Amino acid sequence: MSVALLNKHQQKTAAMKKRLLRAARRVFTRDGFEAARIDDIAAAAGHTRGAFYAHFKTKEDLFLALIEEQSAAHVRLIRARLLGCKTEEERWEALREYYASSLADRQWSILLIEFKLYALRHAKLRPRLAEAHRRVRMILKPEIKGLLPARLHSPAESQEMKRVALEAILTGLTLENAFDPQRISAKDVKVLLRQAFDLMQQLRKRP
Repeated sequence: MSVALLNKHQQKTAAMKKRLLRAARRVFTRDGFEAARIDDIAAAAGHTRGAFYAHFKTKEDLFLALIEEQSAAHVRLIRARLLGCKTEEERWEALREYYASSLADRQWSILLIEFKLYALRHAKLRPRLAEAHRRVRMILKPEIKGLLPARLHSPAESQEMKRVALEAILTGLTLENAFDPQRISAKDVKVLLRQAFDLMQQLRKRP
């Protein structure tokens, strides 16, 4: 097989996978992760069930691929913002504002929460899904490490705990805003997220 034909095949395969990912996000949003059917995802992408299994073994593997894609998109956006900063303080402000704006993609935040709840309900799957989630994040993290402000270069364990805390705060505020926006508006959430970001970075690991 020639290189040209191989490249065309690879492009076709990549395009099919991308359509499946786009369709999956729509179906997961419409039906919820647990209720979503593989047949519906394949049909929404314009393919058959066989096409789905040519790329993914299970619905869980598909969602993990979505997590990887979403994480990569976040890394690209953060990297672009940091590259445009000239000073340490500008990079710090850029990271804070990026975190404070995380609520903008509420749909994805809700889907991620739903996926974690699904993993909790299926005890046998939870360790594998949690490990895969961690692995995706670890693979992508080095891409922006060199651009981070110096004050974020604390021990890895300490930084991981801060990330966990910030994700938990974002999760909770996202749910509260989605449930009762009159009680806590999107503007209120942004203010609280900025404060949480600064507070977490002020904390030092205790012996």
